[in-house]
Amino acid sequence: MDFAHLIQTIALYAIPVLLSITLHEAAHGYAARHFGDNTAYMEGRITLNPLKHIDPMGTILMPLILYIATSGAFLFGYAKPVPVRFGNLRHPKQDMVWVALAGPGSNFVQALIWGALLYLLQGAGVSEPFFIEMAQGGILVNVVMFVFNLFPLPPLDGGRILVGLLPYRQAMAVSRVEPYGFFIVMALVLTGVVSNLWLRPLMGLTFKLINLLLTPLALLVG
Repeated sequence: MDFAHLIQTIALYAIPVLLSITLHEAAHGYAARHFGDNTAYMEGRITLNPLKHIDPMGTILMPLILYIATSGAFLFGYAKPVPVRFGNLRHPKQDMVWVALAGPGSNFVQALIWGALLYLLQGAGVSEPFFIEMAQGGILVNVVMFVFNLFPLPPLDGGRILVGLLPYRQAMAVSRVEPYGFFIVMALVLTGVVSNLWLRPLMGLTFKLINLLLTPLALLVG
């Protein structure tokens, strides 16, 4: 393991990762408060302070161990989930969808912002690799967060969206998977199912959409 390369990678990705998880979790809390549940607000989780959202194991230790063990080939991590009492929402089943969408939605917006920053840096003639690579890393991190969290299995956001959209009986059947969902998702990740059938195809489409939305800016600064 090249520790100099490890330190450089951490330096490049620290800000994009901290922003991506902080805004993701804060967005869930803000959406929940908007739709009637103040739990996250009362616990101080609607904040841009990353320390409120970092899980020592899931955000720091696990990704670091996986990076070292796989030489950067496989990374996985998670933040401390924002507490949401869906029963407090004004329309629990319907509002659950918007609360769940808020997190990945914030990552898509962040990917757009990092993409815009990349074009602005290039347009301004900035050639410093560190800033260019950080912007590229910001796009990648947020696209991964956006797509991965939409995987339709609880407790991921996509699973909660699915529960909110399905008829009651089917929704209850899917929600019963939640206690085992993390282990199922990990197994699917390790076997390559999530990567090959979900992440790669949808990330490709997301990158194309981001490029399309940023085309006017690219033409302006190009």
